[in-house]
Amino acid sequence: MIPDRLLPTRRTAALAVAGVLTADGLLHVFWSTGRTWPARDPAALSYAVLGIDAPFTPPVVLPLAAVLFGGAALVTARARLGRAHRLGRLLQAGTLAVAGGMALRALAGLGWAAGLRTGLDAGAGDTFRLLNWSLYTPLCLVLAAAALRVAAREEASIRAR
Repeated sequence: MIPDRLLPTRRTAALAVAGVLTADGLLHVFWSTGRTWPARDPAALSYAVLGIDAPFTPPVVLPLAAVLFGGAALVTARARLGRAHRLGRLLQAGTLAVAGGMALRALAGLGWAAGLRTGLDAGAGDTFRLLNWSLYTPLCLVLAAAALRVAAREEASIRAR
């Protein structure tokens, strides 16, 4: 068990999760305009981000942005309001859903890093493999742990963070 003093505070963990989810949501909004930064074209972006050829059109990316913004809001509200709030159960469930989603993506990323090709196009190439191993999977592992930290039971009021 990790000593409490080595764990991030609930607020710090919530800021980390909300910050990354918000930044990702903003990227999705940006991509909905037809721009493909940091890739050269839509296919390269799709392969680098998803490992498959998928459209980055507004009907696809804007709902994803809304989910990311919603996740950021839920985790932030859970950290600020706690379980005792009248919406505490909803906020708790939402925060656990964010943690579960991040953990599932991390597990898929570990499988892909181990050589499973399930769900990936042959055209995904080395860019997706490198980004998955060096960025997507580690980030999802950290975000899952941080969201679980936010969802953890509040400490006694004398030790509250």
